[in-house]
Amino acid sequence: MLVYPGFDPVAIRLGPLAVHWYGITYLVAFALFIALGRLRLRHEPYASLSWNKAVVEDILFYGVAGVILGGRLGYCLFYKPAYYLSNPLEVFAIWQGGMSFHGGMLGVIAAMVLFAYRRGIPFWVLADFVAPCVPTGLASGRVGNFINGELWGRVADASLPWAMVFPAAGNVPRHPSQIYQFLLEGLLLFVVLWWYAPRAKDPGKVAAAFLLGYGVMRFVAEFFREPDAFLGLLSLGMSMGQWLCVPMIVGGAVLWLWHDRRARA
Repeated sequence: MLVYPGFDPVAIRLGPLAVHWYGITYLVAFALFIALGRLRLRHEPYASLSWNKAVVEDILFYGVAGVILGGRLGYCLFYKPAYYLSNPLEVFAIWQGGMSFHGGMLGVIAAMVLFAYRRGIPFWVLADFVAPCVPTGLASGRVGNFINGELWGRVADASLPWAMVFPAAGNVPRHPSQIYQFLLEGLLLFVVLWWYAPRAKDPGKVAAAFLLGYGVMRFVAEFFREPDAFLGLLSLGMSMGQWLCVPMIVGGAVLWLWHDRRARA
């Protein structure tokens, strides 16, 4: 078995100021989006549309706002609705933790709808631009989860070579599910979408592939991730994360087929 190395979550201390590794991973995610977005400008139809670097930066600004607002509200509504209804002011206490990917995704979608409307850009053209640039940011976030020693996996067989003991989770071997998610919904999803994006000729298919791909990979990873203690496993023995992935999988498949049939017609 391996033992979690016990990283200090604070990367730099400057007097009373503490810079956390998790915050740095967010900055890395934003930087990767800018870099990949500039490369994405070379793909069609964006090269013909004459989009520039300023457009990428503006998209990131809207996206960050969507991630923060949607991620926080999603966590409050999906995971602890009763608590936050009783303590509404704590919704704004983001420094206490509590963010939801699925809520952040809905926030980004809302932000992209607004951006597309204000710029006069077809929504699916914009969504296809953004989708391949997202997984590396998700991978960066999972690195932050691992450094913080949080969101660990379920109990694993001690014979598993990479089983890891997280002291905060008891002296038992567990799946390093943060690494699984880093590899699946981060690196693997990025490779698939980056390969597929320039080959998809019909608007909307790349965004649909992201929904389907993330939903499937996160659903699989949840089998190895310890469910939230205050929720446990829900109906059919599925975690909240898995239930939230179901509409993503169905929606992604339906959208892909819809765009494909519309293009054929």
